[in-house]
Amino acid sequence: MATLKDVAKRANVSKMTVSRVINHPQLVTAELRELVYQAMEDLNYQPNSVARALVSNRTMVIKVLILEQMDVTEPYYMNLLTGISKQLDKYNYALQLVTENTIDLGQSDGLIVTGMKEPDYEWLQKFEKPLVLFGENHYNIPFVDSDNRKGAYEATQYAISRGYDNVIFVGLDVPERFEKEREQGYQQAIEESSLQHKPKIIRILNSSSRAKQLIREELELTPNTCFVCGSDRIAIGIQQGLTALDKKHPEEYGIIGFDGYFLDQIASPKLTTMKQSIVDMGVAVVNQLMTLIDTGKLDQQEVYFDAELIVRDSTK
Repeated sequence: MATLKDVAKRANVSKMTVSRVINHPQLVTAELRELVYQAMEDLNYQPNSVARALVSNRTMVIKVLILEQMDVTEPYYMNLLTGISKQLDKYNYALQLVTENTIDLGQSDGLIVTGMKEPDYEWLQKFEKPLVLFGENHYNIPFVDSDNRKGAYEATQYAISRGYDNVIFVGLDVPERFEKEREQGYQQAIEESSLQHKPKIIRILNSSSRAKQLIREELELTPNTCFVCGSDRIAIGIQQGLTALDKKHPEEYGIIGFDGYFLDQIASPKLTTMKQSIVDMGVAVVNQLMTLIDTGKLDQQEVYFDAELIVRDSTK
């Protein structure tokens, strides 16, 4: 069985360096980490997590708390959990998933939380162990998220650049910061444009059937309109509503979603969307939390990722 000394010899570094890579990888360079990780893989070296936990007085467990129904946004969370779990493996930590229906914060070294609603922040601020949120907030709790304002701004700018005379934002009817930021990004783009209409924002449930109903029964449609949507789920519902009314899209009606984690690819036509870097953000959440666990502080409380405009067939 390979030892720490064997790994150090293979990587041509000291045993102390190998130990630092295993226990505090964020404190060494990426090049050095990869060198040691490769040596560990070549030798099939497995750090003794039980011994590490005893020495460091840690549980070696991170709890991920999801405060909304996973069946509604399952592809999204599978991508997020992929990023989190892969990065926790590098720190030799175990992931324990906790849902809103089985909240048991118990023993752990830290907590990652997503799906927060406004009432959740009061008790989250009282949590005594290291905590990082997946989702921006204004309560001074460390977080990782997409730059929602910038994403919606770029989506709206793109719609305008494609020659649509009207651009409407259809967002989520929730009082959360990410939605407000997306609305503000849309408003800014409209106000800076030469379009002859004021910003128009519609808020609905994050439901394709609700969006379809909006198009078929409630909204007066004007040709050459693009719908910038707060989610791919809403965008698909708008597609379905337009198809049911035999409206030509994208020639007369364009659609842009926001998320890009599965639904955009099964839409017909395939959806132009702002793709979030969900897996990479999962990795970043873990890195932030591990830094908090090891040092008790963060140089940067807020970590933003740019959403990427993926152009497909739902815009002209």
